[in-house]
Amino acid sequence: MKNRTLYLLFFLAAICSFHAKVRLPALVSDGMILQRNQDLKIWGYADAGEKITIKFITKTYNATADQRGNWSLMIPKLNAGGPYTMMINEITLKDILIGDVWVASGQSNMELPMRRLTPLYENEIKNANNQNIRFFTVPQKYNFKAPQNDLDGGKWESANPQTILDFSGVAYFFAKELNEKNKVPVGIIHTSLGGSPVQAWMDEKSLKKYPEYLAEAEKWKNDDLIQSTESQERSLSKAWYAELDQSDIGFNQQWEKDNANDSGWKTMMVPGSWEDQEGPFEGSVWFRKEIILPKGVDQKTAFLNLGRIKDADITYINGIKVGNVTYEYPPRWYDIPKGVLKEGKNIITVRVINGSGKGQFIADKPYYLEIDGQKTDLKGEWKYKIGTKMEKMAPGQTFIRWKPVGLYNAMINPLINYKIKGFIWYQGESNTGKPKEYGDLLSTMISDWRSKWNKKDLPFFIVQLANFMEKKDEPIESNWAELREQQRQVSLNVPYSGLAVTIDVGEWNDIHPLNKKSVGDRLALQALKIGEGKKIIADGPVYQSMKTEGDTIILSFKTGTDDLVQGELKGFAIQQKDGRYQWAKAEAKGNKVRVWNDQVTSPVNVRYDWADNPDGNLKNKNGLPASPFTTEKN
Repeated sequence: MKNRTLYLLFFLAAICSFHAKVRLPALVSDGMILQRNQDLKIWGYADAGEKITIKFITKTYNATADQRGNWSLMIPKLNAGGPYTMMINEITLKDILIGDVWVASGQSNMELPMRRLTPLYENEIKNANNQNIRFFTVPQKYNFKAPQNDLDGGKWESANPQTILDFSGVAYFFAKELNEKNKVPVGIIHTSLGGSPVQAWMDEKSLKKYPEYLAEAEKWKNDDLIQSTESQERSLSKAWYAELDQSDIGFNQQWEKDNANDSGWKTMMVPGSWEDQEGPFEGSVWFRKEIILPKGVDQKTAFLNLGRIKDADITYINGIKVGNVTYEYPPRWYDIPKGVLKEGKNIITVRVINGSGKGQFIADKPYYLEIDGQKTDLKGEWKYKIGTKMEKMAPGQTFIRWKPVGLYNAMINPLINYKIKGFIWYQGESNTGKPKEYGDLLSTMISDWRSKWNKKDLPFFIVQLANFMEKKDEPIESNWAELREQQRQVSLNVPYSGLAVTIDVGEWNDIHPLNKKSVGDRLALQALKIGEGKKIIADGPVYQSMKTEGDTIILSFKTGTDDLVQGELKGFAIQQKDGRYQWAKAEAKGNKVRVWNDQVTSPVNVRYDWADNPDGNLKNKNGLPASPFTTEKN
């Protein structure tokens, strides 16, 4: 009996000890970077009344968990340095640095990882080894019911050739530049999600002027609706693809085999669209190309680059599957293992499935097979045959994760106790459908985020949308141009904000341009100027005012940004009294730009680079491009 009583007492003590243990939020962990020169909040969870002792550097701090089990304490400002160890009761946190911490947020161009940028930055990745650049990648979740207090996971990681592959390219180059210039550690809390509109990153209170967004957020609080929507859409999608496979004669006759009979197949040029020859349809199309390779290739690995394909592909070489991508945006980069290629004839087979829109091999992308640095060009004539034509488009998807409020609750609110230097933001593509509301939404979000972090002067730096899509012959309205204008106005009107102009780094055929170093570097210029107060030029020519002299409009630019590259300029359009715009001649002379059109006698306004994919060349002598602008709103 005595032994049982002792055992019970030990058991109860063990339970109490277990429950009394301190728990920490995901961000407060090994390897974290804490913000220099700000009072720091350290917080966590324990049993009500539990005493918390923190030992950090040379000091000890104390707190007591409240009735809900929450505790927090403040550590006075610290200078950059480390690594340090922090003791929190029985927990030891190691390898802590003090430096600058930035929140990086937005949609896919912020999310795009370094692994997707390999063609441009192979050496950068290979040589990455910097303990003073660290990333915390926030798990991609949504929550419509309430703001979360903690994250479902994540960890701090320093830059090395393995970890960097998953780091945001924009944020990495931003951090690298700041680390080199300021000589202090840089931490990035990366919280972004491809395709997300700005309203997904805003809380309910911030959206009070937008009842349609609030109603949508309210609607998706219903777990049963989410489950039934996802279940129904999965069933419809599964049925569509099952019907496609069943009716695809190539799938059933195994056209992927290298000995398949393609003697009666048609031909087309790749890149290009089979719909130019066959007319529009949804379904599957099979492609085959024969290449001749030398002796010894069976012992070599290779790399296949099939550019980009709309929509999905499954790719085979000599009947062996070498890769597949399920939607249009990712590049088709496939590593080919030893033993797949062979001496002499090799057959590359691609099954393309297009569910909606114009199916095609995207133009101006690379298409080649590379072996030992030698490339075999795969552009040109390919054989093709239709596998099947579907009567209906592939069923659409409700992207629930993009709905208003959800990402704020799950991916921003859990961060607000963590002290930071500021924000970098690359988002807007998903709001180009209704661009005129964007400036108000973004300004409201900035104000709310600053309020949540309880610091009204937190710097906020915006990446302006890059040039994209096909060029137009005449000046026309453009939602992309309007959204860029909204971004420009926010940067001019919201204190402690800045704009990284990227109108010269886009790719007409890719919404995800690869040149992310220029983007990160230009964001870093804004951070050095606004965040650090350095006297540097961080902007290209910033439009300020216009005046009319006869048939000419004279443009002036903000002092300090107006050391213009001289000479003839492109990208300008001039407005007549009837409201129409025509292309204009323009030249930079001194610190002014003159704009005119010989057929326009009474010009009213000027637009610069007002297009989806403009080609203007207005820069200052620092090499920084001017933002697209219109004189109509100034």
